[in-house]
Amino acid sequence: MTDTLSRVAQVIEERKNAEPGSSYVASLYHKGLNKILEKVGEESVETIIAAKDAAISGDCSDVIYETADLWFHSMIMLAQLGQHPQAVLDELERRIGTSGHVEKASRPSA
Repeated sequence: MTDTLSRVAQVIEERKNAEPGSSYVASLYHKGLNKILEKVGEESVETIIAAKDAAISGDCSDVIYETADLWFHSMIMLAQLGQHPQAVLDELERRIGTSGHVEKASRPSA
């Protein structure tokens, strides 16, 4: 599973410096973090709508498609911030075996 994320992360990283007209990823980088965050938000909403539709129809194909878009755009966001998806996987690994209530309570209050 992580091999796929690593391969996608590598492609995203390679396209950071490409000409904006030659690559969708490069065009997002060229437009900056706000545009990337806008896309993450858009994909989040589309994923939520697809999940609600799937709960009614029983067909999860759109929710899978939209979740892939959400993950992809989240990976672009991470790369823009100098982070690799492995950092997220490491955080998930750290949480295994910890109650969600305990983990949330251990976070510093904002």
